[in-house]
Amino acid sequence: FCKMESRHQQIGVKERVGYITRVESFSACHRLHNKSLSDEENKKIFGKCNNPHGHGHNYKGQIDHVTGMVMNLTDLKRYIEEAVMIPLDHKNLDKEVPYFENVVSTTENLAVYIWDRLLKLLPPGLLYEIKIHETDKNIVVYRGE
Repeated sequence: FCKMESRHQQIGVKERVGYITRVESFSACHRLHNKSLSDEENKKIFGKCNNPHGHGHNYKGQIDHVTGMVMNLTDLKRYIEEAVMIPLDHKNLDKEVPYFENVVSTTENLAVYIWDRLLKLLPPGLLYEIKIHETDKNIVVYRGE
């Protein structure tokens, strides 16, 4: 095998690594509730995620032994609002987001953009990956590489 240099390597631009995934989906739910805490403490820590009827989502990280959470999802929601929703929601990426003036607005590059913005807001070492569902079956993953 021989390795060919890409145009980016030739001009000294660092290449980024993206991951593309295709998935099938299923639904599941759960309730955030620590049986050793009172109902009031559970509601205070977990908020609406303590709903007896449950809720569902995916996440990854080191789990705090007291709260049972990687991080408080309310805090994460606030960071995502600032880094993702405000600059991107209902926007024409190519015309309204300065980052994409000279960067092709692929989903892979969108994942890089989101990674760079969230990295500035989240506690150090916590950001694992950005996963964007482009369609129900096509997903882009970026891990900061």
